Amino acid sequence: MTKKIAQLGLFLALALILAYVEFLIPLSFGIPGIKLGLPNLIVVILLYRNNTKEALLINILRIVLSGFLFSNLYTILYALAGALFSFIAMMIGRRMRCFSVIGVSVLGGVFHNIGQIIVAMIVVNTVYVGYYVPFLIVAGTVTGALLGFVAMELILYLNRDTN
Repeated sequence: MTKKIAQLGLFLALALILAYVEFLIPLSFGIPGIKLGLPNLIVVILLYRNNTKEALLINILRIVLSGFLFSNLYTILYALAGALFSFIAMMIGRRMRCFSVIGVSVLGGVFHNIGQIIVAMIVVNTVYVGYYVPFLIVAGTVTGALLGFVAMELILYLNRDTN
């Protein structure tokens, strides 16, 4: 049990470090909310290590902690909504076994953006923010594919290391 807690602490620390690195990278494509999603790397890895509960726990803790450390309450709200949609999509994609690691990561990227758009529609009280959806789907697909490739390589490395 102690080893498991230490591993989860390490994964949480890595997710927070990736969140901070992402916070430092100035991405501006003229569309609010586009990010690389670096911390989702940890979530994908945990999902593929068959740690669904731990992946959800680390995801929520990372969002709350990084929100308080690097941003504000609204960011936490948007991130939690995106993370919920993303996590459910990735979990279903993983369990269906018809998606590769890259495909599951792309699902996560796309559905994260959809979750955030839904919250934006509620907060701003307009459907016009929905015009961002095509751009966010493209961004989620590209960043999800890149992170999925990295996750796939890391999963192979971690599996080789534990065998």
